[in-house]
Amino acid sequence: MTAMARGNDRRHRLEIVQYGRMLHESGFVAATDGNLSVRLDERHLLVTPTCISKGRMRASDMVIVDMDGKRLAGKRRVSSELGMHLLIYRLRPDVRGIVHAHPPTATGFAASGYDLNRPLVCEVVVGLGSIPLARYGTPGTPELTDALEPLIPHHDAILMANHGVVTFGSSLESAYMKMETVEHFAKIALVTHLLGNEQPLGEKEVEKLHEVRHRYNGGTPPAPPRRPVAGDDLQSDIRSDLRRDLQSDDEPKETAGSRQPAAGSRVTPLRCGTSGRRGSSPLAPDSPPLRCSDR
Repeated sequence: MTAMARGNDRRHRLEIVQYGRMLHESGFVAATDGNLSVRLDERHLLVTPTCISKGRMRASDMVIVDMDGKRLAGKRRVSSELGMHLLIYRLRPDVRGIVHAHPPTATGFAASGYDLNRPLVCEVVVGLGSIPLARYGTPGTPELTDALEPLIPHHDAILMANHGVVTFGSSLESAYMKMETVEHFAKIALVTHLLGNEQPLGEKEVEKLHEVRHRYNGGTPPAPPRRPVAGDDLQSDIRSDLRRDLQSDDEPKETAGSRQPAAGSRVTPLRCGTSGRRGSSPLAPDSPPLRCSDR
């Protein structure tokens, strides 16, 4: 390990403790979920251990590994999600910090087959571009890294189907802030679904914001147009259903409480999402809970 890396080791350990505690206090992780890492130099990473609450870590708990995943220092076992971190660092030389967590709203989108690619908030377009959804892969296996690999070069935040979120940036602070942005935007997106009248930015407005993002990123190429991912057709169907269920433009506007259901008529509850299988409900009693834990 280089002298500079050794000099920064203590600082990065304390930084991981700080952001791990913030993840836990924000409700982005529970129990021993989640993991964080920092690139110390070109050959060494500082990562969180397995089986520990991210809100109760100490600086001495961290583990140093090489780019092959071999433990070089530290008494604890390394996170089972290490392969995901190694892949991101290999594909993105600009990345210096990674955060993986399960923020509830964003993970709810991921477990429902939704991406967060709709350009609803200008700050999110500038800060993250878009937030795609990677197909499901078993945590800690090549299935997960294979699902993430095509998305990592073009995005700084990725939803993982039925799992959680991973964000990465030029520092651990940057990666954590992107995690906050993803969860905040997921809450906004959920409200627009519930209201049934989302107003996404137009193509020209998005192009202008991408130019701003391009300048902020120091001239690095902006992300290419997004590819269709799981949930796109479903989102379109749901938006159409919401518009029909609320009220067509041709119908007279009515005040709250002025309309009563006809005798014998059936009132259909307004739905804002499905489980990712067309026609199924996320609240179906026979649907088993889906849970991924970073043990």
